Amino acid sequence: MDLYTNDKLTGSDAGESSLGGIGSVADAYPEYNTTSRLDELRATEYSYLDTQDHVYLDYTGSGLAAQAQYSAHEKRLQSTLYGNPHSVNPTSEAATHQIEQARAKVLAHLNASPDEYAVIFTPNATGAARLVGEAYSFSRRNRLVLTTDNHNSINGLREFARRRHSRTAYVPTQLPELRVDPNKLKSVLKGRSGLANLLGSGPGGRKGLFAYPAQSNFSGVRHPLSWVALAQKHGYDVLLDVAAYLPTGTIDLSIVQPEFMIVSWYKLFGYPTGVGCLIVKRSALRRLSRPWFSGGTIKAVAVSIPWHEMAPDESAFEDGTLNFQSIPDVAYGLDWLASIGMNIIATRVQCLTGWFLGRLERLEHSDGTPMTRIYGPADTKARGGTITFNFLDKTGNVVDERLVAFESAAARISLRTGCFCNPGAAEKALDLTVKSLLPLFFTKTDSLDDIISAIGLPSGGALRVSFGLVSNAADVDRFFAFAVKTYRDRITTSAGLPPRDHC
Repeated sequence: MDLYTNDKLTGSDAGESSLGGIGSVADAYPEYNTTSRLDELRATEYSYLDTQDHVYLDYTGSGLAAQAQYSAHEKRLQSTLYGNPHSVNPTSEAATHQIEQARAKVLAHLNASPDEYAVIFTPNATGAARLVGEAYSFSRRNRLVLTTDNHNSINGLREFARRRHSRTAYVPTQLPELRVDPNKLKSVLKGRSGLANLLGSGPGGRKGLFAYPAQSNFSGVRHPLSWVALAQKHGYDVLLDVAAYLPTGTIDLSIVQPEFMIVSWYKLFGYPTGVGCLIVKRSALRRLSRPWFSGGTIKAVAVSIPWHEMAPDESAFEDGTLNFQSIPDVAYGLDWLASIGMNIIATRVQCLTGWFLGRLERLEHSDGTPMTRIYGPADTKARGGTITFNFLDKTGNVVDERLVAFESAAARISLRTGCFCNPGAAEKALDLTVKSLLPLFFTKTDSLDDIISAIGLPSGGALRVSFGLVSNAADVDRFFAFAVKTYRDRITTSAGLPPRDHC
């Protein structure tokens, strides 16, 4: 059923902070009314958004923290003294107890058995991915398989594989929705017949490592969790990136059982930053071999002779002193989400995503030409609350993302611009081919703008809007009022904009 059958978002009414002629979000999605609890929280625990006049549309970048989270942190530190956990004194044991409680909370949130899975605390999801990359048994006899839709924290694994002479194979995404053809995935996992005879004879009898995101941080596409079992059936270990998925989704590790899973907790509830996790099957943990040791990772070490023995459990992967002042806040954050209900959050985000997409598709200039170009799914099927697009000016040219960044910031709207550390999805969305990328090998410059010009990009990336815990209809209305007022019937230029210094 088409939920958007009313007038298109054009004309003077589109410039108002009204509903733009397509009805309210509750008209289009009646289930939105079941999420009113989140409006109560926005008025209390997240009141700083409206007090400071913020429209926050970057939940894929980071979640937001409730005032209760900060209060809990302060109360805990005022009531108990915590020390370095690598000891048995009272302050050390207090910290160790809090850390172990947090491990248990993480496993409970994921419905994972502590006998089957271990929780390794890291600085972030990138740190978790690095642990796998540096310790995995890459060799000439196995390979790394990636989807082209991956965060650079996963793309970087190919450098570990390359150094050990292991091949990397990419599974492409397809236009227009930027999804992966499951038949192509199966084909890549099987490998060519000659290569397939060699694969599976590497360390541990595994064909290699398959890594992909449960949800794209570029397009919002949710890739099937069933791929975990599919890859394992073909002889691969699986690294599942759930950093963008977990803020509005749930994973049951008693059913979906990847060998490795990475997460950053600030993506879910904003605070604390600097704490992520590698959740790893204990059977897979035993097959990892770290290239070094450090404080806290060894059972014993000698200096007079080159000998050491690593710790027998997850502590072998937790370098130095853990962030014992902040890790307990992960446990509180998970309790906070549980008290709200992940289903309510997921419903709110899905409703706003569908409503936003419907309005975005209907943005037009006075002559009827489109104001936007959307990358990825245009509906809510098998996708999360991340929407990537570009504005088009009156002449049909892409509005430079730097211009949108400056002008949206002036309107106190926080959204994301660039390629979002996901070059594979960006290349496909912007229709970049291997041929168009070849100049990268010959362009001798430190200027990102020169690189963009050499490969013929119309802009340096795209715009990304993402919804989360306390997003509401007023945020969407204000965004569209800004969009129409600022870009409708406008001819734009990149003249005078500062140079780009990074993607």
